[in-house]
Amino acid sequence: MGWRQEVAASRLLEFHAPWRRTALIGAITSRSSRRDTRNPERKTMSHITTKDGTQIYYKDWGPKDGKVVTFSHGWPLSADAWEAQMFHLASNGFRCIAHDRRGHGRSSQPWNGNEMDTYADDLHELLSKLEIKGAMMVGHSTGGGEVARYIGRHGSKRVAKAVLMGAVPPIMVKSANNPVGLPMEVFDGFRKAYLADRAQFFLDVASGPFFNFNRPGVKVSQGLIQSWYMQGMMSGHKNAYDCIKAFSETDFTEDLKKFDVPTLIIHGDDDQIVPIQGSALLSAKLVKGAELKIYKGGSHSLGDTAKEQLNADLLAFAKA
Repeated sequence: MGWRQEVAASRLLEFHAPWRRTALIGAITSRSSRRDTRNPERKTMSHITTKDGTQIYYKDWGPKDGKVVTFSHGWPLSADAWEAQMFHLASNGFRCIAHDRRGHGRSSQPWNGNEMDTYADDLHELLSKLEIKGAMMVGHSTGGGEVARYIGRHGSKRVAKAVLMGAVPPIMVKSANNPVGLPMEVFDGFRKAYLADRAQFFLDVASGPFFNFNRPGVKVSQGLIQSWYMQGMMSGHKNAYDCIKAFSETDFTEDLKKFDVPTLIIHGDDDQIVPIQGSALLSAKLVKGAELKIYKGGSHSLGDTAKEQLNADLLAFAKA
């Protein structure tokens, strides 16, 4: 495919429904892959293959000699969810790396391994193969759990700082030991709605509580809704289903106690997906010396609804 054809194809994406955009993306990627096979120097996509054969896609933006910032995305999204933050930090001299978790985005969709230990191991393999050291690890929602389990499981040899933003630790589900958690019925409801009509469930989440678009007076962005929906629909059906258990029932308490790097915890006080009382307020007590920033009226998706503030806070913390 020549460059003029690629430009034309990219313009077509702007006008097609999400499912057609996904199909077009697949067609363009397939042709690009064939072209790369003929000319290896023109590599357009980056993957690693894990020890169990799973392909993990990643983006690597910014100067290769810059200090590294890694990004772990939330459910059921992809590395695309971090583009505003990656662009901002890369434009300020940082090397930004974000991957699609197994079963999400452009990574492959293995039947097994859709749990936090394997997510953390995949991230460890990625950082090892890229020979990353001294990284600031940033995780949102499920990605915050991934960062916590990474440090708990693999230590901080490759980590200089950590940021948990709207993150699920220490544990979401309610229990005798976690009376401020959400009842299991909430997550059973997620699974029921997901299996009944996954596409409609994703639309309901994106158009309502994820961005706080269900709050009075909030300006709704149809573009954000469609972007969230498209990313969600690119996830594997079983992978995203299994991940509901992973993000809701995994206990990260002991992982947080192992943090030995400067840590910034950011959370919106109107987060409807991961309520602050059972997450950030508890995590800040478990991580020694953690700095807690609360965004007044903040949603779950601060990377979109409080973009300028989050970008400034991440850059300041990265430079500190």
